[in-house]
Amino acid sequence: MTFHQVLGADFYAKVHADIRKRMAAADIDLLLLDSNDDVIYTTGFSHYTTERPVVFAITQDGAWLLIPELERAHAAHQNIAAEPIVYFEFPGIDKPFNVLGRAFPDMKGTVAYSHAISLARVSQIEAAFPNARACKPTSLIQQMRLIKYPEEIVLHREAARISDEMVKAGVNLIADAMASGDTLPSEIEIESFVSRHAMKIMHADHADLMLVQGLASGLVYSGARSAFPHGMPTGNPVKRGESIILSLGCRVGGRAAESERTLFIGEPTKEQEGHYAVAYEAQRMATAALIAGHTCASADNLALAYIRDSGMSEYLLHRVGHGMGVMFHEPPWVEAGDETILEPGMVTSSEPAIFVPGFAGYRIADTVLIAADGPDSMTKYPRAIDQVVIG
Repeated sequence: MTFHQVLGADFYAKVHADIRKRMAAADIDLLLLDSNDDVIYTTGFSHYTTERPVVFAITQDGAWLLIPELERAHAAHQNIAAEPIVYFEFPGIDKPFNVLGRAFPDMKGTVAYSHAISLARVSQIEAAFPNARACKPTSLIQQMRLIKYPEEIVLHREAARISDEMVKAGVNLIADAMASGDTLPSEIEIESFVSRHAMKIMHADHADLMLVQGLASGLVYSGARSAFPHGMPTGNPVKRGESIILSLGCRVGGRAAESERTLFIGEPTKEQEGHYAVAYEAQRMATAALIAGHTCASADNLALAYIRDSGMSEYLLHRVGHGMGVMFHEPPWVEAGDETILEPGMVTSSEPAIFVPGFAGYRIADTVLIAADGPDSMTKYPRAIDQVVIG
């Protein structure tokens, strides 16, 4: 139990110092962030998101977190990196943003908020700070979150390790049933089993846990249903002769990783082998193209061109990948429309795929760290076709 998920006060002090530098450069006096992921990133406070506002506020002189009364003890228990500002309830006789505004009675500078904030809250912010020089959106935090701190990369690596263990556990569950002649488990049984397995690993191996929404879960879909890229698990048992996609991931210390493999329940047919060969090569090319100094678009263009040149354009449904951080899906987007330059410290997925309607889907996904010396796949479960046959 030597691994620590929960980041310490020194980490958040560093984050706050970097935010303040960016605020000064952008002439922002007060920055407000209200999304669950931004709150985790800036304070270490993990909560169940509801209609009640939870808002991080930072100036050059301090950091605060607006929370409802029901979260006061929860925030104290987590030892958050911000001073609490507490309101009673939502919508409230004393409105939450009015309570926030009164904490900064002399605010006459620029108030900024994330682009992700709802329009309803923008008007409340403007009303709460009537003397502000301006109230405007900013992408300051979104840009900052693109590059991970070393402490975050440690968390991503551990999440990647556990994600691989989830795939391994799912494979073993199916293999054991095949070996004993039992009925094979259903998709939903597999998903439930691997999620519990990830939590058991965390409780056994980690000295502390950050409990977040989506701590460990995934998508499990087999046979013809795997042709739906985001098919939900069903109660139908998986079957011999089918392929199955285990798309599994977790968040360690609030940092995400995912490991996804297409596997065969019994020896694959020639048709299955042909499909898999294209998906395998496209994913290999995509990962190799995640190079610092190149664009997100270049990796997407390369891998998707290979799929199209292989005569499988009609089976192509999505981009190569997406960024990962506090969330499973966040910028940058590894897609032809995103010209973001890849930089060391970014984390993305690599998951080009093909989906054959009525037959099967074939997707392999890894969590990849952009490093100065080349792409570093943090998930390592085998992917060669002879290594993904169960039974």
